[in-house]
Amino acid sequence: MTTDNLSSRLLVTGGCGFIGSNFVRYWLGQHPESRVVVYDKLTYAGRRENLADLWDDPRLLLVVGDIGDQDLVRSTCQQEKIDLVVNFAAETHVDQSILGPLVFTDTNVRGTHVLLEVARELGLRLHHISTDEVYGHVRDDHQSMETDPLLPRSPYAASKAAADQLVGAYAITYGLPVTITRGANNVGPYQYPEKAVPLFATNAILGEPIPVYGDGLHMRDYAHVYDHCTGIETVLLHGQIGEVYNIGTGREMTNLDMVDIVLDTLGKSHDLIRHVTDRPGHDRRYSMNVDKLKAVGWQPKYDPKEAVAEAAKWYAENQTWWEPIRSGEFREYYDRQYAERLAGLEP
Repeated sequence: MTTDNLSSRLLVTGGCGFIGSNFVRYWLGQHPESRVVVYDKLTYAGRRENLADLWDDPRLLLVVGDIGDQDLVRSTCQQEKIDLVVNFAAETHVDQSILGPLVFTDTNVRGTHVLLEVARELGLRLHHISTDEVYGHVRDDHQSMETDPLLPRSPYAASKAAADQLVGAYAITYGLPVTITRGANNVGPYQYPEKAVPLFATNAILGEPIPVYGDGLHMRDYAHVYDHCTGIETVLLHGQIGEVYNIGTGREMTNLDMVDIVLDTLGKSHDLIRHVTDRPGHDRRYSMNVDKLKAVGWQPKYDPKEAVAEAAKWYAENQTWWEPIRSGEFREYYDRQYAERLAGLEP
């Protein structure tokens, strides 16, 4: 069963977040007949500003709410005649999950479970956004396949793996029409600056040190969020119900390589780099095989180097977006996470 007859009334949970807002922007641009309801709790990383230029569009509606609120999710879906839920809503930052893991269980596991229950009750299609981190550390030259076991090693990754299992169980037990995509490390516009590329880019612009965990040789597939959006679209339109699809470039680089690209793109000195104490349980390598998605007609536009460079340029050109963020709550988190690690370090 394919999804070629997809309807055009979407509930996009977490649609004010980084990937969610990029997806909403992309989807409305590509599917002008669509109606999109953004359902977002507006936590620190979910920001109305990410869709500031679209709120006057009559095709777009914002509902402020928690995906754990089953009554509100149900009533929203009923009132707006939703038949497809695209679930981006999640706590996503590994460092935050180490500092305070319980909220990750609440949102990523229970919240997803609530969405599944509403989808089952109302007969909705559900697409779930997952992550390559559910596969855990990838050894040697292997690339994670969709059929590989899930071996998460952080509270964040474990919560996402649990959600994946719930989605799969609802497909098997109840016959719920679901699909899952597992994305690589996304970069691009509107990414909250706690994540590596926007953190390093904004630090570099401000002349602040770049805190690189450990030796910086951890391997990541840095994929542009635009390619993630086109990959999700491909699965929604042409993927097989009940299947999982990896979305990435299929190539990885070290975090030090990523930092070099950021600094070179911005014309900043590499003397800003500081090697700091690594985080607990830091996976050494992620790498995914993306042949399954390519087989249904998808191709990435950006390679990892281009993706990182384009992201760095965006932060240089959009300081008015991120400057207000880098104070208050963010600064408290940054100092808690990095002040001791950076103390006394020289270039």
